[in-house]
Amino acid sequence: MPSDSAKKALLQVDNLCIEIPGRRGTLVAVDGISFEIGEGEVLGVVGESGAGKSLTGAAVIGLLEPPCRIAGGEIRFDGRRIDNLPYEKLRRIRGRHIGMVFQDPLTSLNPLYTVGRQLTETILTHTDLSEKGARKRAVELLQEVGIPAAERRVDQYPHEFSGGMRQRVVIALALCANPRLIIADEPTTALDVSIQAQIITLLKRLCREHGAAVMLVTHDMGVIAETADRVAVMYAGRIVEIGPVAEVVLRARHPYTVGLMGSIPLVGHDVERLTQIDGAMPRLDAIPAGCAFNPRCPKVFEYCRRARPELESVGAPQDSCRAACWLYDDAAMRSATHE
Repeated sequence: MPSDSAKKALLQVDNLCIEIPGRRGTLVAVDGISFEIGEGEVLGVVGESGAGKSLTGAAVIGLLEPPCRIAGGEIRFDGRRIDNLPYEKLRRIRGRHIGMVFQDPLTSLNPLYTVGRQLTETILTHTDLSEKGARKRAVELLQEVGIPAAERRVDQYPHEFSGGMRQRVVIALALCANPRLIIADEPTTALDVSIQAQIITLLKRLCREHGAAVMLVTHDMGVIAETADRVAVMYAGRIVEIGPVAEVVLRARHPYTVGLMGSIPLVGHDVERLTQIDGAMPRLDAIPAGCAFNPRCPKVFEYCRRARPELESVGAPQDSCRAACWLYDDAAMRSATHE
């Protein structure tokens, strides 16, 4: 698999397939995606709802909800395959080496326990600290994520915190055992814009200070542009473009990415109306033949409806950005001119 990162790959996902069996047949939700995340790197995974972003993150951390299942491919963490591990072994890796930040902090926090108890229990499970040491560490973590009066608030319950403060507690939980990889699934979606900016700044600072790699799952290209080193754009269960964030943001190659970027208002740019991507993401049981984006693509030609493109290097430097689009295939374009 071509390397996506110059840094040592901490996480390697190779040809991952996720299926959802049902009474009317089996649906393919994630269809053969591959990517790497290097040590200390932030990879943004972006796309519309239903693209398969959150399922990919859940598969990496071993939290796919039945009936979803991994049907093919491999997931390797620090060179070790983890997708086929028994539940108990994967649970130990999940807590100790891979942390998770969920979209809704209320799903991560138990309303019956103080945040301090939840933090100390996690610390005691995954470290060798004593009860006293774990509590001290819990207070330090709350201070680290920017919660004021941490010594007092450590004994409060989740409902006593605002939404933004609860999300900070969730980030503290994810950092309890100093994980090397953090999966952040829509960590700012439920927050207002000013709090979003604070959480983004916090994640960037913590990654820099802890050296943790991050897989940042979001539908917000603005969050990606602010936070990520590289970005993978997903559509209908596949990666359609991947590359350095500046390359993708400023010179998007795939028409879907171009549409995503065109829908973001830019300060200082006076436009009459923003770009709109016509149509909607196809249902899993109605993904069209060829390129899945072809019914919505403004640059579609007949070849796009017949064959599915693979990720190929485009632009310069030749290997910095890859896109799955027939516009960059000379043979496909020649065939289009003769149709």
